[in-house]
Amino acid sequence: MVGFGFDIHRLAEGESMVLGGVLIDSSIGTVAHSDGDVLLHALMDALLGAAAMGDIGEHFPDTDEKYKNADSMKLTKIVVDLLTSNNYKIVNLDVTLNLEKPKISKYKDAMKKNIAEVCNLPLNRVNIKATTNEKLGFIGRAEGITAYCVAEIIEAI
Repeated sequence: MVGFGFDIHRLAEGESMVLGGVLIDSSIGTVAHSDGDVLLHALMDALLGAAAMGDIGEHFPDTDEKYKNADSMKLTKIVVDLLTSNNYKIVNLDVTLNLEKPKISKYKDAMKKNIAEVCNLPLNRVNIKATTNEKLGFIGRAEGITAYCVAEIIEAI
């Protein structure tokens, strides 16, 4: 079974940027109810979609103060545990980040390690890519960031 996830957040000066559970050194960051980790938000939606279990807005609504400044790594663990308790096993994850700045290449290994650990996967089953928007649109103007994720899961026997 395959799921697709997408997330988007506005960027602003003075906010923090967390991607894949890694704090990124940047003067701009995500504006969000939680920690704004677009990578993990897209990943959770992909996993939930593959299992036909709704989306993160249903499981962790931004109208609930309990999730204010929530750590997306902890939320991802909850989603992984939900899949496991319903006899699903994650096979692989492929994530694409779309942002103009900052460059994230030096953070990719740490992101992959975090994701592999929380999803109970070997590193070679997690892929992270990044691309710019060639200075076009809101992403090109560094006003926002998007993430896309494809997840494959199987029924555990």
